[in-house]
Amino acid sequence: MKILLLGSNGQLGYEATRTLFCYGDLVAVDYPDIDFTKPDQVIKFIEEINPDLIYNAVAYTDVDKAEQETEKAMLVNCHTPGEVANYCKKNNVPLIHFSTDYVFDGQKKALYTEEDIPNPINVYGKSKFTGEQAIIESQCPHVIFRTSWVYSMRAGGFVKKVINWGQNNEELRIVDDQIGNPTWARMLAILSTLFVGNCDQNLDQFFSEKKGLYHLAGGGYASRFEWTKVIVENLPEEISSIVKSLIPAKTSNFPTPARRPLFSALDCLKFESTFNVKIPNWEKSTKLMLEN
Repeated sequence: MKILLLGSNGQLGYEATRTLFCYGDLVAVDYPDIDFTKPDQVIKFIEEINPDLIYNAVAYTDVDKAEQETEKAMLVNCHTPGEVANYCKKNNVPLIHFSTDYVFDGQKKALYTEEDIPNPINVYGKSKFTGEQAIIESQCPHVIFRTSWVYSMRAGGFVKKVINWGQNNEELRIVDDQIGNPTWARMLAILSTLFVGNCDQNLDQFFSEKKGLYHLAGGGYASRFEWTKVIVENLPEEISSIVKSLIPAKTSNFPTPARRPLFSALDCLKFESTFNVKIPNWEKSTKLMLEN
């Protein structure tokens, strides 16, 4: 089986590269080899590879910058994935794709299920939701995983930001009114690819039976403040930190170009029951990641 992984340099793609190579002939690429702002070039590249399975880890994830770069966000998160999905429909190639908890407005005040109606409140969320719709409407064989607050020790993630803040500040003010599922990129890569090795000879049947939308994120949920506390208290000795106190704050104390949903935690029971796995608790995963 030939597998094409798009977006190999991101937090998720980096980890997925280290799991998918176990399941077949893996081609893992990222910018500049592929540029999701140029959908025609992406499709041409896919045609040359002629994969049996596509794993799309490409995403425009700068939530605030997306407010100014709307066209780019829509290209990367919606239009190009839609074109990839059309290719997959035409050639009967299964597609694994990722979306976000930010498709919701955060007003429910309870865990969001796959049955809840999205209502994104920023450009990033809108671009990811319309990307979901484009893939579903293509009717290609697909699995879409909505996830939340993905982290690793690679640059750009929240954990890395907390470490950098902690190396320069004795006091950190962290919002306690944004609630989500911290999701370790390695865990997300493992769980989103676990089934691939079991359906090598029956991809069509598997995607016919399991096709659809799933929530896949860290077990349980936490505020940014609670998560930061676990990070700071479990830093390995080799990582220096001068933090002496954490101060809870409100989102309104930190005005940003894009609005954030305050409670966007995902209910992942559908994924657990369908794929017969138990998603690890976010706190245990955070501690384990920091040990590595």
